[in-house]
Amino acid sequence: MATLMTDAHRHFLQALMSLGVVESPQAVALHRRCCELHKVYYAADKLDDFINVANLQLQPLFLEIRKGMAEETGRTCYALVNLAESEVTRMATDYSETELELFKKTMDLIVLSESGFASSTEILNLADQLKPKKMKKREAEQVLQRLVEDMWLAEKEGEYTLHSRCILELEPYILSHYPDTARKCHICHALVVQSQVCVDCGVAVHAPCLARYFRGRADPRCPHCKQFWPSGPPAMSQPAAPLSSSTPKDSRRNSFAGPRRR
Repeated sequence: MATLMTDAHRHFLQALMSLGVVESPQAVALHRRCCELHKVYYAADKLDDFINVANLQLQPLFLEIRKGMAEETGRTCYALVNLAESEVTRMATDYSETELELFKKTMDLIVLSESGFASSTEILNLADQLKPKKMKKREAEQVLQRLVEDMWLAEKEGEYTLHSRCILELEPYILSHYPDTARKCHICHALVVQSQVCVDCGVAVHAPCLARYFRGRADPRCPHCKQFWPSGPPAMSQPAAPLSSSTPKDSRRNSFAGPRRR
């Protein structure tokens, strides 16, 4: 395995920047393709080692290929994220101040909800409350579509949630700005937006983590307090039909840790 940055790593990084986020099967295929194309040693079980080499070179640039989980499917996913601590960097340049305000208010609705979703009606009702200027509902609909295309939001049947890429990129921001509401999964300890919550002790868990935990157990019990889990194992979405999100138009947005102010 190469321990120095190679053209295979650069090719992988460029593809990731273009795609925004990739789930594990796509990342594995991309790893193999890049190694074979540039005649670099390839081992099917060394994807994380391959990424670690790239991350060592990205560290001085405050960038990182981060590994997480797609909440809807439970699959491992990878995204290039910005590690800069400045809130201006996190929430700067490609959106107007009013558009950015709509995104923040949408994130408020999603994070503060019990389900991890906000309806289009709830979001559009905020349009005439925005500052520094109000927004027409049609304009707000167009901004929401852009946020879906840029992988900050994901939409399913008129309901919006945070895209996997957004969660990977903004996890520290969300945890610090919603300290009384944002939760970490009791099993994997990552931020959980679409959570399953124990009615007895209140711990939150990703649905895929809970489904794996219950697998092979005689009866479903909370992983923390061990009380019976009345809703049973959660039904999982098919990996082939994740939440909708359009492919990003280009790679310009993919190296920034939040919607950028225009």
